[in-house]
Amino acid sequence: MDVIESFESVGGTQIYTRTAGEGPDVVVLHGGPGAHHDYLLPQFDLLAEGRRLRYYDQRGGGRSVVPRTQDVVWSDHVSDLDSLLDVWHVETATVVGYSWGGLLALLYAVKHAQRVERLALISPVPITAAARRTFERRLSERMRDPRIASAREELQRSGLRGQDPDAYRRRLFELSVAGYFHDPDAARGLTPFRVTGRVQNSVWRSLGDYDLRQQLTSLSVPAVVLHGRSDPIPLHTAQEIARLLTAPIEIFEHSGHVPYVEETQRFVETLDRFLPRSL
Repeated sequence: MDVIESFESVGGTQIYTRTAGEGPDVVVLHGGPGAHHDYLLPQFDLLAEGRRLRYYDQRGGGRSVVPRTQDVVWSDHVSDLDSLLDVWHVETATVVGYSWGGLLALLYAVKHAQRVERLALISPVPITAAARRTFERRLSERMRDPRIASAREELQRSGLRGQDPDAYRRRLFELSVAGYFHDPDAARGLTPFRVTGRVQNSVWRSLGDYDLRQQLTSLSVPAVVLHGRSDPIPLHTAQEIARLLTAPIEIFEHSGHVPYVEETQRFVETLDRFLPRSL
């Protein structure tokens, strides 16, 4: 599989991009906001057979660095995606959005419907601010799971911090995201990542008390929604997105927020049927 990395100048920022595979273009939007694409790997790369996956670190996250004094707002992300499609000479895009990337895909489609060929939304963030607040409360509750608390205590007693700092940090990361999973132990399969908090906060602040429900009724684009039964993002919010888009929803019974880790084979098979590919 051919992989090409580069930086593209977009809106005064150097945006890091990574292309994997050959074939029809598929743009992949990572979660966050303020994160980077690395934690979608290696599982997402399994979709690169017969298609070209175009990843990038969104403005303010990962290697797409902005000054600390610069606020990043949701419309910046929409503009960046539009500019990148121009750079890549992609007239109409197949967009795969994960978590916050799913919401970004919808924000982009609402504004640039003529440039979206199809949408795959994986564990999408809710399309209303009120439902997102519900998700945050549910996640806080999940993080208090006795299994996670017990594992934290065990880690602190283990002495690993002094013996093997890298292994300690890795385990600390796993426990920090365990509440997103159907099985907290499955967090071991997620590639570690970081979120730039100031960017995350500024993007959510810019969205305010958002509600996309009415706008989605006007969209007419082939779409599919994938969602884990145990996702702290309530299933009914994903079902509502699917209903508004007149799209099927695939429910992953043994997954939380990260079906590409917990049910990798089914995840790949589901998207492989939907995404364009060369013969």
